[in-house]
Amino acid sequence: MIRKKPRHKESLDHAELARLLPAPGDPHLSLDRHLLLEEHLMNEIRPTATAPAPLFAPSRRPARRLLLIGVPVTAAALAGVFAFTAMTSSGGVDPAAATPPPVAAPVVRIEPGSTAQLAATVEHIAAAASADTSPEPGPGQYIYIKSEVSYLTVSHTDTDDSKAMVQPLHIREVWNSPDGKQGWLDEPGYQPKGGSTLDTDVKPSLGGASYDYLKALPTDPGALLKKIYEETKDQGNSPDQEAFATVGDLLNEELVPAKLSAALYRAAAKIPGVMVVDHAQDAAGREGIALAHVDQKGGDRTEWIFDPKTYAYLGSRAVQVEQADGIQPGTVLNRTAVLERTVVDAQKQRPGARGTRA
Repeated sequence: MIRKKPRHKESLDHAELARLLPAPGDPHLSLDRHLLLEEHLMNEIRPTATAPAPLFAPSRRPARRLLLIGVPVTAAALAGVFAFTAMTSSGGVDPAAATPPPVAAPVVRIEPGSTAQLAATVEHIAAAASADTSPEPGPGQYIYIKSEVSYLTVSHTDTDDSKAMVQPLHIREVWNSPDGKQGWLDEPGYQPKGGSTLDTDVKPSLGGASYDYLKALPTDPGALLKKIYEETKDQGNSPDQEAFATVGDLLNEELVPAKLSAALYRAAAKIPGVMVVDHAQDAAGREGIALAHVDQKGGDRTEWIFDPKTYAYLGSRAVQVEQADGIQPGTVLNRTAVLERTVVDAQKQRPGARGTRA
């Protein structure tokens, strides 16, 4: 916010000026917020040696938290951010793929959470995961995941500290090879027209998994949880929150082998603070039951949402439950809904129509 200094007919010395003006705010970001912002920026920058690269490049999965963390902005500046992203992502302005302006985040009633039915609920979910019959991808095939998503863009504006802005709900499609080395992302309005490559030479890990990597993980819940904590201990958040968030990343945009999927849920149930929320809604408006965990630093609760009858995974959402960073309780920071998850024979091919490409 720009503060207008009062006009005086007579000049003021430094001491008098300091007395009249309000004390300056502390611009320092907490370590957690700084690391989250740094993580997002590093995920978004993709260097290349052969051609000028767009400043913002697609990540294999979206950032977990804010794109602009706790930064008050004017409406004009916010519009500039989105226009700049659209231009640098595509190399120019493409009216057909222009980034939609953000909208006010929805606000919901905060449902209470409980551990009373945690063990029973997790067993139902694990049993459903064990019975999953999704095909195993073979050489040359791709894992296709279609989702409806919305993510937080800024926590508040200079005109309303309580008004969080989010992306409008939109479709996001991802193709990944079983080894994780080749991939494609199509997210109109948020990527260049036609999509962006997700090809990488980075060694797979829990933070950037592949189907082949997941197949080699232990299916004993205790051993699996130990590995999750070991790989995520230096991520900048609390160990429990980081472990829960890492498992959640796998649920949204990976195809997880059935036995490992069941083990992940049983491992997650061992994380301190995990609870059951009886009523939650994914990005597609589907009602379900959720496994949830509150980020004690950010004050938001991540919810994994499951069908209340079949216990199949539906999607996720993050709801602010404690006021923090100017965000009011009940604000929905992000929403996802997995609409399709299957195996196709080629990159950019969509299921249901042989040979159809993005």
